[in-house]
Amino acid sequence: MTDPSPAPAAASAAITDYWDAAASAFDDEPDHGLRADETRNAWAGLLHSWVPSGPLDVLDAGCGTGSLSLLLAEAGHRVTGVDLAPRMIDEARAKLTAAGLAARFLVGDAANPPTGDQRFDVLLSRHLVWTLPDPEAALREWVTRLRPGGRLVLIEGRWREAGQQGVPYVPEAESLPWNGGIGAEALAATVRPLVADVRVEPLSGNPHLWGGPVTDERYALIGRA
Repeated sequence: MTDPSPAPAAASAAITDYWDAAASAFDDEPDHGLRADETRNAWAGLLHSWVPSGPLDVLDAGCGTGSLSLLLAEAGHRVTGVDLAPRMIDEARAKLTAAGLAARFLVGDAANPPTGDQRFDVLLSRHLVWTLPDPEAALREWVTRLRPGGRLVLIEGRWREAGQQGVPYVPEAESLPWNGGIGAEALAATVRPLVADVRVEPLSGNPHLWGGPVTDERYALIGRA
């Protein structure tokens, strides 16, 4: 019998290489690096509205360079960030260290975070589900990582350009179920059977979040376990 593992392994390696290559310039995007005060403050305000006062245990799935992890740590939360790309994790660790803040960062599959039996008060994921080969399985797994009453916070959208800075995404990206993003109604329909309640907050209309006006669909979905 043929071992089916090489193809998934190759795909995982390609995804890791893609995001590793993007890591050094990732924060150049206004909503990634949050370098402008108005952008940083806009995201900090949203996180404050979505994540209850703590300190809470927060899992940042697909944390990238750790910009949202940093804001959560600044708010006093205990943050665990997971990302498949080692260079993204290196950037995140350096960012928190430079700020004099503590967080735990792990290299691993954000769809199945390597956090063992630990449960979290909040699981946050931003702009990740479109990159996953089985996003529905990831959502089911994420909900199991929440404590009773915990929150699932998904920041998603339908993107004009799926690649970073116009660079095409990994080979065969067109086969991804949600390549290019997923609309709020479709994601809400997927999440609703998994949680107690779901609400959607549109984000396209706030240019401060993105470093300027956007015309595509962007939103946050908040579910309660």
